[in-house]
Amino acid sequence: MLVDSHCHLDFPDFAAELDAVVARARAAGIGRMVTISTRVKKLPQVLAVAERFPDVFCSVGTHPHNAHEELDIDAAALVALTQHPKIVALGEAGLDYHYDKSPRDAQAQGFRQHIAAARETGLPLVIHSREADDDMARILREETGKGAFPAVLHCFTAGRDLAMTAMELGLYIGFTGIITFKNGQDLRDIAAALPAERVLVETDSPYLAPLPYRGKRNEPSYVVETAKMLAQTRGVSETEIARQTTENFFRLFNKVPRELARMAG
Repeated sequence: MLVDSHCHLDFPDFAAELDAVVARARAAGIGRMVTISTRVKKLPQVLAVAERFPDVFCSVGTHPHNAHEELDIDAAALVALTQHPKIVALGEAGLDYHYDKSPRDAQAQGFRQHIAAARETGLPLVIHSREADDDMARILREETGKGAFPAVLHCFTAGRDLAMTAMELGLYIGFTGIITFKNGQDLRDIAAALPAERVLVETDSPYLAPLPYRGKRNEPSYVVETAKMLAQTRGVSETEIARQTTENFFRLFNKVPRELARMAG
């Protein structure tokens, strides 16, 4: 079994064939999928997907691109929303200095609100970090000093220093199809150096399809290719990568049941 720990099944890209996308994931051995929130105000659409499929779960949170729009949704509001049985994580929240679609102070404020909610609930925070390594490391250190919280740096594309900071603070790192790209050697080197118990696989679909699907719409079934490359990179079998990353997932996303009562769809 593999897990796609980060996808966006509520996005319009999947609307016309969502049942088929989930069916293909199941056929490929993907046992759980977590569809990730980017706007709390659009949570009903995310929840509708998670409630439709027994093996799909979701998060609640505000992407850094949208941080300035939802600063009124504080940690207490986020905590209250996590009572829903299908909501198993917070985020994605963090810092994105590549696009700067939201003011950086708003991104930081929103990020800290999500951290506070993760600390209070014990649910993992899905962290988005792009071209913001120094500020990300600083905030993570400051906030961990106030009390530890579970988190994953998803779709990791940062440098080795941030990866090592994450390890020091007890966080996890999620790898996408980027590690299959020809220009992904630096990322593969980081992936090879991390402790086995801190690594996850994900698609971030509909984006970042791995080879041999690069340039096409990504989907959860393609996480198999990312896992295959991660196994090669780390010098272990695909079976071992599947076992380890799935165990890591259930340890971090501990609200997700290891056994499903009934598979439907």
